[in-house]
Amino acid sequence: MTPPDIEHLLRHLPGQGIHLSCRCAGPANGPLLVFLHGFPEAAFVWDDALRFFSRPENGGYRCIAPNLRGYERSSQPTDVRAYHARHLIQDISELIALELGQTMAPRVKAVVAHDWGGAVAWGFAALHPSALERLVILNAPHPATFQRELAHNPQQQNASAYMHFLARPDASARLAENDFARLWPFFENMGATMAPHAWLTPALRDTYRAIWRQGLHGPCAYYAASPLRPPLAGDAEFAQRTVPAKLCRVNIRTQVIWGMNDSALPPALLDGLADWVPDLHIDRLQDATHWLLHEQPEQVLMRIQKFLKQ
Repeated sequence: MTPPDIEHLLRHLPGQGIHLSCRCAGPANGPLLVFLHGFPEAAFVWDDALRFFSRPENGGYRCIAPNLRGYERSSQPTDVRAYHARHLIQDISELIALELGQTMAPRVKAVVAHDWGGAVAWGFAALHPSALERLVILNAPHPATFQRELAHNPQQQNASAYMHFLARPDASARLAENDFARLWPFFENMGATMAPHAWLTPALRDTYRAIWRQGLHGPCAYYAASPLRPPLAGDAEFAQRTVPAKLCRVNIRTQVIWGMNDSALPPALLDGLADWVPDLHIDRLQDATHWLLHEQPEQVLMRIQKFLKQ
């Protein structure tokens, strides 16, 4: 259910015939912040951030968090090819153009993104640097360092092996079985914290169930459409593949907030990141996992706020 202080909008993107279900807060003329969620979540995970940053004392931003294509009440194409990076990036470009009145000026103050939302945000920032003032990434690997680790680091290969299951044609059906028994471990097995999974309350589980019942084909299609998966046996050419440089070089000021106990995305992914992102600030959260936004929400929001003011 949408809280009374969160506005729900359906944005139609004419360029691709897609609509995105969005959660919004703040004054229509405020500087724009865009929040992108990951798998297997939805836009609602940013509600506290929307409330926080829309307050006048915290910047009075216009905050918008779309459900990415394939999620919740956004369009859910059945063709896996509809989830290629170029389409996901164009969704965000069109959404921003609508929010700014069909123009990329003034620029967006920042895109803030986690997990798969971060993958989209890295690509958007690389292709549209003039549209953004800042980029904030939460535990989402940069494509160049991710490719490197998948090719050469057995720890990352093992940690990402689950991606092959999610890319299977029957993945969405299997995830839905037995009260989503295969989905809960994504929250429960992504690294231990001081109070593991305390944030995953019965009420929040019900919210996730309601989201997942609206369809899992789209979320799984992100994995099926992506070339970034661990190499399979006999794939001798994997290590020689590269991500196009145009999708890697990010020439805007960037903050990366990383939960250091993320078992799926180890900290080695941060090594060499400055080679691709010259204006880079890394915040390491030592007692957080992949789900840092849930585990340490105040720390995450305060660090983002500080970065936006710098």
